[in-house]
Amino acid sequence: MSSISRRSLIGYSGTAAAGAVIAGTASASPAQAAETASASTAADFPEGTLFGGRSQRNISGDMPSELEIKFSIANAETPAAYSVTPQEIADAINKFLATRGWPAVTFYGTPAPAPLN
Repeated sequence: MSSISRRSLIGYSGTAAAGAVIAGTASASPAQAAETASASTAADFPEGTLFGGRSQRNISGDMPSELEIKFSIANAETPAAYSVTPQEIADAINKFLATRGWPAVTFYGTPAPAPLN
């Protein structure tokens, strides 16, 4: 188990939902984590990049609803086999949102908005 807290993985705007997602994916073996960590993303983002996105849907009739999610990750002195990538978090959050009936969120990294997923 890594010495990095879940709070530092989630970043400034951690949510209970994101924490639950991370807790649910924490059982991956170091080999699986290394394999996933080596996957490339559409753009390279520096450590601590703030990612955000929104999901919208009509819940009952014409009542629109919106969900906004933000997260940031900093892997401080973490071996590659244990590092967590923004893409992994985005995928885990979207998997969780699907269980609640929300459309997938496209996360954008700032300050220069660029899509993560």
